[in-house]
Parts: sequence; C-alpha cells; structure tokens
Amino acid sequence: MQKGHHTVNQKHYLTITLLLMLALLGLGLPGCSSNKGSQQPNLTLTSLSAAIASTATAAYGQSSSEDVLATAQAKATQSSLEIRATQTERASTRDESKLAEATVAAPMVAELPRYGLDGSSGRPGWLHDPITLEISGYQDFAYGNDYMQVTAADFVLAADITWDTQYGSSGCGFMFRSDGDEVKPNQYMIIATRFANGRVVFSALADGDIANIHDFYPKEHDRSFDWQNGTTNRLAIVARASLIEIYTNGVKIGEVDTTQPPKKPPAPPKPALPSDQSNQAAMDQYYAHLKEYEDILSQSQMSYNNALKNYSERPAVFDDGFLAMIALSESGRTVCTFDKAWLWLLEN
Repeated sequence: MQKGHHTVNQKHYLTITLLLMLALLGLGLPGCSSNKGSQQPNLTLTSLSAAIASTATAAYGQSSSEDVLATAQAKATQSSLEIRATQTERASTRDESKLAEATVAAPMVAELPRYGLDGSSGRPGWLHDPITLEISGYQDFAYGNDYMQVTAADFVLAADITWDTQYGSSGCGFMFRSDGDEVKPNQYMIIATRFANGRVVFSALADGDIANIHDFYPKEHDRSFDWQNGTTNRLAIVARASLIEIYTNGVKIGEVDTTQPPKKPPAPPKPALPSDQSNQAAMDQYYAHLKEYEDILSQSQMSYNNALKNYSERPAVFDDGFLAMIALSESGRTVCTFDKAWLWLLEN
C-alpha cells in the first residue's frame, strides 16, 4: 500500500482527513493559487526604505553628511540586490509551478482524444500514484483516493486496473458523485468484473438502496478486453450532466442516461462444456462455474427488480460529489491495483 494512501471498509465510508486537505494545498494544483506573493515585493521595499531612512536619520549628527549618505547608499544598494534576488526566486518558483502543472496534465491531454476531447475542454484534477486495494470476506468494500476532498460534477476519470478475484461478481472500478453519507449514501458506481468473460456494471444508490443498474459486456465492442486474473484493462468514464460514457481500453462499450430507468440485464453466454467430458476434474470445474453463473444471474435479476422499484419512487440523479477508486468483494479475496489514474475536470 502506498504511503499516504487511505482505504476503509464500509463501516468507515468516506472519512475525509485534514491531512489530505493540507497535502493538496501543498501541490499547487489549479484552484489553490494565492495573490499574496505578488504583493510581497512592494511590502518589502516599503519596509526596507523606512529602515534605511531611519538609519540615516539616527546617524545624522554623529557623522559627516558624506558618511551618512555613503551608508544610506550602501544599504539601499544591498536592499535592492536582495529584492531583485527575491523577485528572481519567485519568478523561478512560478516557472517551476507551471512546468509541474504541465507535467501533470501531459498524460491526460495525450489520452483525451480517445474520448472525443482535448486539452481545451478543462483542466487537471489530480494525477494519482499507484494504489492497491485488497479485501476478503463476504460483501466487503474498500475505496482509495489521496485527494478525497476533490469533488467533481463533469469529468473524465481513468485508470489501469489489474485484478485478482475469486468470485465472478467481485471487481474493481470507480465511485463518483457521492454525497459521502456513511449510512445512506447517494452515489454512482461502475464496477468491472471477470464474470462471463468480462462484465461492467453501472449502479446507483439512493439513500443507500439500489435505484438504477445497467450491465455491459466489453467483449461485444472491445476485443482486447481480458477477463483473466492478473491481467490489466484500462477503465475510463466521461461524465457530463446526466450522460455517463463508459470505455475499456479506449473503446466505448456503452453509456447511461441517469434520468432513464434501469435496463433489464442481457443474458450473458453460459460457461462452455469441456471438450473432453470424460475428464472428471474438468467437468467438476465446469459445474462449479455453471453454478456461479446461475447464482450471479439470479442476483442480477433481483438487483434489477429492486432498482426498478426504487427508481420509480426516488430517481437517482446526482450532479456532483466525491470520487474514489473502489474494490468490491462478493466473497473470497479480491485485489485491485490502480495505476496511471487521473481525473480531468471538464468545464462548461
């Protein structure tokens, strides 16, 4: 786990620490600038001028006018040099800050065209160090983000995800537009799982209850999607108003209009029978996969029915909130590693 990285389980959901706020303020990201620095040279010059005048006045009467003038001129020269050095240092700092911001933005700007955007569409939110979320047990949950105080309405969020899961409906993904409520949250989630050669699920919680759900199977559009353990796929979402676009490996696999009701999940392909059905070990594995397949389909149907009922009572339409990378475990061990993760804030 990376130093400074925070994960919690469901019981400590979305605790935002003061240390994280202080950390971001030290980064010099857009939105954290101050005008105080531009005023300081004038204040320094005024103070030094007063000090020089005071020195000259105090010395008058004890030395000749030539000595007083020479002393004042020497101090003024020294002060001028100090002010110039300070201004040069500040200019250098500003240049370094601009360079740092350009460095942070570079990978985002390079990738944005995959999603039909460019660098003029907004500004960097954050560029994240690699993190790993590891959980185990029944219906466990963890999230990670070193910049949890950053909220977003319209944005692009992307990360390379490497997974190791034991159960087909366990997976890795993003939480966004969350209100941070620990008991009855309002939020969206997009989770990629290994079920049926790869499945991506959009879901919404309204007051803690599922109120929308849409299923996507990446392989229908993205032939490069790899569902095996230990593999890496890049997951990205583009959120603009009520439209959420979903991408895997730079390929758009679907979209969700959050103002529309849940969509009945499509039937995924069943596990394939082994070519050698006389192989007992292979058949045992097949039956285990078939049972898991049927269990997940049953769960999906139940989730859809609940979402449809809840959506009619309280449409889950959220326009701003917290974001995080998340891991969800139905059962067993789940490990999600996020790399090259970044947030780009879109501007209207």
